[in-house]
Amino acid sequence: MQFRQWALVAALSLCAAPAVWAHDYKVGQIEVDDLWVRASAPGQSNGAGYMEIDNDATAPDRLLSVTSDAAERIELHTVQTDNGVARMRHLPEGVPVPAGGDVALKPGGYHVMFMKLKQPFAEGAEVPATLKFEKAGEVAVKFEVKPIGHHSGASHESHMKH
Repeated sequence: MQFRQWALVAALSLCAAPAVWAHDYKVGQIEVDDLWVRASAPGQSNGAGYMEIDNDATAPDRLLSVTSDAAERIELHTVQTDNGVARMRHLPEGVPVPAGGDVALKPGGYHVMFMKLKQPFAEGAEVPATLKFEKAGEVAVKFEVKPIGHHSGASHESHMKH
């Protein structure tokens, strides 16, 4: 009987193990996960960062800024399409995070723009940064550097220049 209990515990532990390895970050009622950037192509001076933000609070919050030593300047951007032309727009007020909801920073939408990279993003590396939320405060995170050709879905961002 004890062997069966041990085997069950071991099997359940293996099923739960991937959650332990995930890069989830939490500050207040905000949880941030799936942070990534693409590796830099030769001569590329900018890079875009993506993530998912969940807000378990009953009040909305806002991602105000991102800081990192990886670039000279970092801005929050969105992509807006006007008359069939997609354009980057700086969001000086930040990215809204709805109460009891989530927001995805993804190719073709909201994203973190790392401008004038101090060194190229190398595949397999991590890019440390600090996210600042209006209500929840600050949290240190790391963006995972994915391969140059990584796609998380349909994207217009590969056709745009900053």
